[in-house]
Amino acid sequence: MVRQGRHRVPKPTALLVVVATLLVGSGIAAAVGTAAADSRSSRAEVSAERDDDRGRDRDPDRGDNRGRNDNDDKDRGNRKDGDRNKDKDKNKDRDNDRNNDRDKDDDDEFPGRDDAGPADDDDYVDITRVRVKDDEPRNEANASTGSFTAKCGRNENNHLNSDNYMVTPGQRNGAQHVHDYVGNLSTDAFSDEDSLHAAGTTCDRGNISTFFWPVLRATNQQGDDVDEDGGGRDGNFGRILRPAKVDLRFRGNPTGKVIPMPDDLMIIMGDAKAKTNGDENANAQWTCTGFENRITERYPLCPAGSKLMRILDFPSCWDGENLDSKDFRSHVVYPRDNGSCRRGFEAVPQLRITLTYDRPDGRNFAVDSFPDQRHDPRTDHSDFENMAPDALLDLAANCINTGKNC
Repeated sequence: MVRQGRHRVPKPTALLVVVATLLVGSGIAAAVGTAAADSRSSRAEVSAERDDDRGRDRDPDRGDNRGRNDNDDKDRGNRKDGDRNKDKDKNKDRDNDRNNDRDKDDDDEFPGRDDAGPADDDDYVDITRVRVKDDEPRNEANASTGSFTAKCGRNENNHLNSDNYMVTPGQRNGAQHVHDYVGNLSTDAFSDEDSLHAAGTTCDRGNISTFFWPVLRATNQQGDDVDEDGGGRDGNFGRILRPAKVDLRFRGNPTGKVIPMPDDLMIIMGDAKAKTNGDENANAQWTCTGFENRITERYPLCPAGSKLMRILDFPSCWDGENLDSKDFRSHVVYPRDNGSCRRGFEAVPQLRITLTYDRPDGRNFAVDSFPDQRHDPRTDHSDFENMAPDALLDLAANCINTGKNC
């Protein structure tokens, strides 16, 4: 690096130069100082603004000693919390909208849920206050007095669902209440003749018929389906009670012989909507062991040592042609009061299902129902489709007609 050469000046001149230099230097220094102060002030302002800008992006909980204003930090934190709460509210609103849409869809598909409620106190009666039943038709000379029992167990397979392929085929939860099944193991919403005939069974002797009815619940105990269709979502709360005994008995006709029941014949008894439809098709029968001659359409309160019983009597006069009908009833109807079938109909074995339960606690029991039927005991009902070998159907008719109990 090349250095610049030094040179000397005379003393007077040098003195003047020093004075001038000092004067000029003071002005320059002042100017420089002012400029420096202005520069520092400006840098401080810029720095403060920059810190503020940075602070807006920082977590307000992190420490910062670079001139950040505490009130600004609180404001920024509040704004962030507000934004978070807004986001949460938006998410809640979105979830609520989704749930509301689902509930709306469910309400459209499964009506009446808003009308669900428990059974009334008036739906129960002390069995000892029920009058003795004395209106059974008397057997005539040609009566078929025998019986045939289908042995199908008590649903040890835990076959339960809220479907009804007869009334609402292909629709899940078409019943909006849980059905208890014995017999055919495949019965559900999508059952048809092919699937049913290909299925296994709980019955003996190759009988693949399907029998089902609404479950009974202990309403003072917790059920396993509180949040499920057919259960709590349709107003059916409580622990499902399993029958202590299931009796499936085919009986005769008091005025004459019966013909073998045709294969694939569908029969429905009772009215699952009797509370709103009225009693025209209702046929609920409740009683207690030891009081079988006292039949009521209300829930019976059984005394200690007695068990609760449901009696489900099916119609037994067939039109001789149809295995089903649009109203599910016209092809098989009940006999007249004297037990005979009206013209154009002939007697087939009459199915009686008797379900016996250990005595429930007080009024804390009710049958499953559609939501708006509010567990009315008159809504008790059952469904049956006959699917048994011809030889077994012939045997049943013969036992009934000859007075045997098979």
